[in-house]
Amino acid sequence: MSFKRVVVTGIGALTPIGNTVAEYWEGLSNGVSGCDYITKFDASKFRTTFACELKNFDITKFVPAKEARKMDHFAQYAIVASDEAIQDAGFDMETIDKNKVGVIWGSGIGGLRTFEDECFNFAKGDGTPKFNPFFIPKMIADSASGVISIRHGFRGVNYVTVSACSSANNAIIDAFNYIRLGRLKVCITGGSEAPVTVASVGGFTAMRAMSERNDDPKTASRPYDAERDGFVVGEGAGALILEDYDHAVARGAKIYAEMIGGGFSSDAYHITAPHPEGYGALLSMQDALDDAQIKPEEVDYINTHGTSTPLGDPQELKAIVSLFGEHAYNLNISSTKSMTGHLLGGAGAVEAVASILAIQHQVVPPTINHVNEDPAVDNRLNLTLNKAQAREINVAMSNGFGFGGHNATVIFKKI
Repeated sequence: MSFKRVVVTGIGALTPIGNTVAEYWEGLSNGVSGCDYITKFDASKFRTTFACELKNFDITKFVPAKEARKMDHFAQYAIVASDEAIQDAGFDMETIDKNKVGVIWGSGIGGLRTFEDECFNFAKGDGTPKFNPFFIPKMIADSASGVISIRHGFRGVNYVTVSACSSANNAIIDAFNYIRLGRLKVCITGGSEAPVTVASVGGFTAMRAMSERNDDPKTASRPYDAERDGFVVGEGAGALILEDYDHAVARGAKIYAEMIGGGFSSDAYHITAPHPEGYGALLSMQDALDDAQIKPEEVDYINTHGTSTPLGDPQELKAIVSLFGEHAYNLNISSTKSMTGHLLGGAGAVEAVASILAIQHQVVPPTINHVNEDPAVDNRLNLTLNKAQAREINVAMSNGFGFGGHNATVIFKKI
């Protein structure tokens, strides 16, 4: 069976280090930390008092206030990032066949802030149920793809993937498959998350999953460093326009890169901890290489899941060394979560955008905040520490792993 070629013709980003793609790349290439003390609620009594929040974000610049109130923040973020990507792709919205344009989005949690607010309001009341009529449509995770589809009149497939922190990668791979099978001409895909909330921060800190470096939040996200003590939660969205290659060429679209493969696996090991030898990560990367029909030696850069957790970081690197062999030491590897924090279900989307921009600019964004070598980490690997590195990048891989043992890997190629 022959597959359609799939290319990236538009990108969008709303991140803690930049509210547009241009700002995001500037932050990435200059090694900017997006972390600071939480402003969205009083976190002073929490174990963790900081996060990677969006800066200077005002949804009413994009959506009327009345409409914005009907959306949870994660859906607002989805609107903004997808709008940028759609505009970047340069479609003629009057002539494009909207029946062949789909929206497949990723979010690990969905409208947690909405759920939290409604429950808190009910608890403060007299016991009389007085819920907002928009409570349910704001809360459900699939509202993100729904609002994008409604906003632009896209009538193709429309749904949201939920697989914890691999959600966006799952969405991107699903979009890729719909296009290469000829079911869609275009798909808006990516992911968003708005997890800087009382329940999210409280829940993750109760698990002792988050960094507690409250005296120095700017350097708290420090993948591969010996003193890493957990991830830093982030918020925002990333969006990609995936398009049938022939369709893109016919309309004279600018093409950023070609998507050539996607891989999946399950750790089948533990609900939160990764496999100790990184076996699930290895299987996901191998599956993506097989799907792309390329050899490990053809990969130049890996944007790792790299969350800055004691267990997760070494296991992913073990998997890379096991799979890539000696070529692992020729790769550039970096974790852009060191700058953006961990966007949970949206992470794979902003990291896919980072990987595509790395191909476009032939520059690897750094892993910042690295001070002390960890004997549990193979420090012969080029982890692109603290400073961006220029190099030839023809093929970039990006990993996303999630609670539940979900693993998903995407691969992009220079075109």
